[in-house]
Amino acid sequence: MATLQKIKDIEDELGRTQVNKATMGHICRLKSRLAKLKRELLLESTKASGGGGGGEGFDVARTGDARVGMIGFPSVGKSTLFSKLTETESEIAAYEFTTLTAIPSNVFYKGAKIQLIDLPGIIEGAKEGRGRGRQVIAVARSCDLIMIILDATKPVIHKRIIEHELEGFGIRLGKRRPRIAVRRKDRGGVTLTTLFQGPPSYLDVELCRTICQEYRCPNAEIVLKEDATPDDLIDVLEGNRVYVPVLYVLNKIDATSMEELELYDRLEDYVPISGHLGWNLDGLLEEMWKKLNLIRIYTKPKGEIPDYDAPIVLRNSPEHCTVQALCRRIHKSLLDQMRYAWVWGSSVKFSPQKVGADHVLQDEDVVQIVKS
Repeated sequence: MATLQKIKDIEDELGRTQVNKATMGHICRLKSRLAKLKRELLLESTKASGGGGGGEGFDVARTGDARVGMIGFPSVGKSTLFSKLTETESEIAAYEFTTLTAIPSNVFYKGAKIQLIDLPGIIEGAKEGRGRGRQVIAVARSCDLIMIILDATKPVIHKRIIEHELEGFGIRLGKRRPRIAVRRKDRGGVTLTTLFQGPPSYLDVELCRTICQEYRCPNAEIVLKEDATPDDLIDVLEGNRVYVPVLYVLNKIDATSMEELELYDRLEDYVPISGHLGWNLDGLLEEMWKKLNLIRIYTKPKGEIPDYDAPIVLRNSPEHCTVQALCRRIHKSLLDQMRYAWVWGSSVKFSPQKVGADHVLQDEDVVQIVKS
């Protein structure tokens, strides 16, 4: 409780402090202390739950090609939507807090096996432990995509409350990792280098020095590859942030008017649905697939047709969708036995084309591995 009181005191002081050039040093110092206290709270939560599991009912083994967590306030229709998507029964009732533990199941879409987790409803103050909030958020940190379920008949402020609770536990929704490099050194103080055009808008050497002192890092070389903020630098120094794509699912659209729905059109990354009536569930699955950023690779044994029923699903990034990554996914010894590969598809100029282990694959490529 002492940690929670310290967090509250700093948040109150931040709320009272005017933001201007003269107070930025003090604000950065307070934000650094706040980040360290929240890290302590996260560690306390992890220890209390016996490691990374998240407590009784929250030890969900990771299965499938990706993991998607469903988060929302109580009674927004998560369990109904979960049952529709997975054909798995999750307890449904007209009262709040029907779901009390994390319920996993699988969605099969475009040949991929996606683990979907129905998490208990969270409430304001979840990051402080209210309503088993810490366990819920701990599971959310391990997800490849977070679907925030919103009730179209409830205030829009619910969206911001959930975002605030998740951000308080180091989850950065819909953001990428800041392009900042920090190299600690033995002497020379704090130096700042920028690798983009123009002066930095938010950080200077003095602010960097103030933040680094809070982390007992008096000597460091900071390289900004983009116009980053003090919060970005604090996130990099903390080193425990997770950057997760987000999809806002607006449920119960059958109970609201078109005028109210038009207000939500201003939101990015949102999908309107009705879980009860099954409206636009195909659109939701398609948006979920896009956000997960996965590709399907079909294997072709020599002299046979490709196996289009069982694709190998890889993450669509240069380091995760190469022929080398495909070999490791099939079997750890296959890469040592491989001489080259034949590829048919959009990643090559000619079909088939002979490629090496570093070749980057694209969605629905067909690959034949030739062993030595």
